[in-house]
Amino acid sequence: MFVNSEEFKKILKEKGFKLTTQRRTVLDVLQRNEGKHLTAEEIYEIVKKDCPEIGLATVYRTIQLLHELKLIDKLNLDDGYIRYEIGKFNNDHHHHHHLICERCGNVIEVEDDLMESIEERFQNNYDFQVTDHKVKFYGICRNCKDN
Repeated sequence: MFVNSEEFKKILKEKGFKLTTQRRTVLDVLQRNEGKHLTAEEIYEIVKKDCPEIGLATVYRTIQLLHELKLIDKLNLDDGYIRYEIGKFNNDHHHHHHLICERCGNVIEVEDDLMESIEERFQNNYDFQVTDHKVKFYGICRNCKDN
C-alpha cells in the first residue's frame, strides 16, 4: 500500500516540512517503479521528465528525507551504488530479502520473511528485540544456470 498525497503531506507536516512538487514527484517515481532498485541518478533521470527544473541536488536531498521518514528503503547490493526502493506503508512493515545473481546482476525480491523465527529466538533466548534486518543471498539465477 502506498502513501497518498494527503498522508504524505501529514507525515511531512508532523516533521516540520512542506509538501513540494519536487518531493511528491520523487515519491511518485519510486511508487511507479516498485520492485526496481533505482540509484539516485536513475531517479533523477525519470523525475526530470515530469519536473524538468529539478536539480540532482534536490533529488538527493529528497531521497535522504524520504529515507529518514522511513518512506523508502536504502539498499547496498554490492555493485558500487546505493539504491532505493519504495517502502511499504503500514504498521506491519514486512521485510523482504534479495537474491543477487553473481553473473548477470539480476536482483530477485523474496517476499517471504524468512527471519521471523530467528528474531523470535533472539528475543526469547537473549532478550534482544530486533528492529530491522537486511538479508542478501548471492548465487546464480535460473536464466544464467540455463545458459
